[in-house]
Amino acid sequence: MPSKEPPQEKGRLHPRNRNRERYDLDVLAAAVPALKAHIRVNAFGATSIDFSDPRAVKALNTALLHHHYGITHWDFPDENLCPPVPGRADHLHHLADLLGGSNAGTIPRGDKITCLDVGVGASCIYPIIGVTEYGWRFIGSDIDPKSLASAAQIIRSNPSLRGKVECRLQKDPNAIFQGILRNEEKVDLTLCNPPFHASLEEALSGTRRKVQNLSGKKVKTPALNFSGVSNELIYAGGEYGFIQHMIRESKLFSKNCFWFSTLVSKHENLKGIRLSLEKSEAQQIRTITLGTGNKISRIVAWTFLTGKEQKEWMADRWK
Repeated sequence: MPSKEPPQEKGRLHPRNRNRERYDLDVLAAAVPALKAHIRVNAFGATSIDFSDPRAVKALNTALLHHHYGITHWDFPDENLCPPVPGRADHLHHLADLLGGSNAGTIPRGDKITCLDVGVGASCIYPIIGVTEYGWRFIGSDIDPKSLASAAQIIRSNPSLRGKVECRLQKDPNAIFQGILRNEEKVDLTLCNPPFHASLEEALSGTRRKVQNLSGKKVKTPALNFSGVSNELIYAGGEYGFIQHMIRESKLFSKNCFWFSTLVSKHENLKGIRLSLEKSEAQQIRTITLGTGNKISRIVAWTFLTGKEQKEWMADRWK
C-alpha cells in the first residue's frame, strides 16, 4: 500500500490559478476523450499520466484549456513546444498583479490593456489565458511563419479569441521589438518566455535530463516534440544573451510600454540582468518569484516611465 497520498492542492501556484487542485482526470477526459488512453496509476496509487510522454502532456493541456478556459480547438504541430498550462497561467497572474501594483491594487482589465507576447509560438498560450482571465488584448510576435499560422488558426477556431489577438511576423531574427512595435504604438505590458539554451547539444542534454527525471529512463535522442523546435529553445548566448538584447532594445521603446518583462529560468543570470537594467536607467525594476512543482523561475520586469509619466499613462489608458 502507498505510504502517503499526493498533495491535494498545488500550494505554490498563484491563488487565482484555476489549476491549483489535483487534476480530476475523469472530468478532463470527459472534455477531451483522447486523454483516456494516457491515464494510469502512479506510485502513490492515484491516477495520473506519463509526463515523459509528449502525447500525454499535450492531451492533458488540451483538456485543461477546454475545461477551465473554454478553448475547444487547440492544436499545433507536434514539433512545437507544448506549454504547461498551470505554469503559463501563473506567469500571467503574477504579471496582472504587477499591473495592479501600479494601479493602487486594482488589476486593470478589459480591452483597453494591450500586451505584447514576444515569441507567441504555435500554441498561442499566453494570449489564450490573458484574454480569458482579464479580457486583455494581445499582439503576438514570432520569427517563425509556421508558428504564427498555427496561432492564427487557434484564434480563428475559438470565438472568445477572435478580434482580440493580432499576430505579427518578426522578419528580422536579430530584432525583438524593432519591426513589431510601431513608433507611436503603446502597449501596457510585454512578456516573454525566452529561448533557454545556447546550442542544440545543450538543449538535447537538458531534455535528456528532464525525460530521465520524469520517467527514470535514459533516452539518447529525446523526442523533438518534447523539446520544441530550435527557435523556441535555442539562441546564441542562451537565455542571458537574449535578455541582454531585449534590455538594449527596450530602451529604444522606453515611452511605448509601461512594464517590460521576461521570464528568467536561471538564477545565476539575475545579477547581470539587474546590473544591465540599472545601467540602462530603468526607473523601477521588479523581480517576482514563481514556483510550480519542483521548478522555481523568476519574472524580471522594468519600466522607464517616471512616476509622473506612469500617472499620466494610467489616467489616459486604464480609467
